[in-house]
Amino acid sequence: MHKIALFCDIPLEVLDLLPEEKYEIIRKETSDVDGIIIRSMDIHDMVFSKRLKAIARSGAGVNNIPIERCSEEGIIVFNTPGANANAVCELTLLGLLMSSRRVIDSIDWTKKLESNVVETVERGKSQFVGPELRGKTLGVIGLGNVGHLVANLGVKLGMEVIGYDPYISIKNALALSWDVKYTNDVNELYRKSDYITLHVPYNNETKDYINKDNIKLMKDGVKILNFARSGVINEDDLIEALESGKVGYHVSDLPNEKLLRAKNTLCIPHLGGSTIEAEENCAEMAIKELTDYLEKGNITNSVNFPDCSMDRYPGTDRIVVLNKNIPNMIGKISTALASHNVNIIGMVNKSKGDYACSIIDVIGEFNVDKLNELQEHYGILRIMFIKNKGAER
Repeated sequence: MHKIALFCDIPLEVLDLLPEEKYEIIRKETSDVDGIIIRSMDIHDMVFSKRLKAIARSGAGVNNIPIERCSEEGIIVFNTPGANANAVCELTLLGLLMSSRRVIDSIDWTKKLESNVVETVERGKSQFVGPELRGKTLGVIGLGNVGHLVANLGVKLGMEVIGYDPYISIKNALALSWDVKYTNDVNELYRKSDYITLHVPYNNETKDYINKDNIKLMKDGVKILNFARSGVINEDDLIEALESGKVGYHVSDLPNEKLLRAKNTLCIPHLGGSTIEAEENCAEMAIKELTDYLEKGNITNSVNFPDCSMDRYPGTDRIVVLNKNIPNMIGKISTALASHNVNIIGMVNKSKGDYACSIIDVIGEFNVDKLNELQEHYGILRIMFIKNKGAER
């Protein structure tokens, strides 16, 4: 039986995916389990037990997980890309409206009225006049699971939409509306957009993606929305532009002390994926990824190891090998198995950066001693053995 630790609340409807005859659910913060399901809790300082095989993040961002250390310890880290995409898209629409119509400011003003409300409202509402979205230009940076939905929505709102993403997938490119103008020059997007919304991951390439140099290229009064990640905007440069009026308004789903004090900035408390539907979708995807790995050795949506899966050959045991991506590893694994009279019936090998995975279906006597011997080979990080009936060792 597999042990799964929940580091977050999981909707009851989704817990049915962890049947009690297969899984023991642990509701405490421990790594002495086969798998962990987590949302936003930071576990960088947690010491992982040797039993831990996988961590499933119920959401897209994995900044709260020590990815490099997990990789070196042979721990698969999953995330759930796209599961909360619609929720983030809808909140981005709200952000666009609030950046234009100053709805929040007007509501705060109205709440302070004590008398002659009707008359005062009619006299004072002009201070909150703002532009409509229709006919304006929306620049979408990042056309992934969320970004392509935002771009398509902009088209439906009657906006001119410019999209930029040098790494757009075939799937999302095909889903993109023909009315979205795709550009290979992000500077064109900066120059033409009345609204710019970011939907990119945070990494070395996207750190300070929006900064004083490209803000200079933008229209005066441009509205900038960030429903992606902290760090993709240089906040000092942004605040300076907000003070001068170069940037007219900023909406962020990632508040901090600086942004809370910034002029013409609306901070939302990271509600992008906070819908009932999104939380269920994320939890369901996380559980399915985790159980597919523990029961079958298949890897889908891992952030540190390659996606790797294979249909099970009937009557075989399965060996899953996680290793560093170095030459002749497949040869070493095959030779080691052959030396124990273990016959390989089917095999798939995938690599991703510094790491690789092999799924091998075998016939022959294979025991824990042989498993330990195989694991001593240089470069092998972890070996998982799944018996024919699915009982993992």
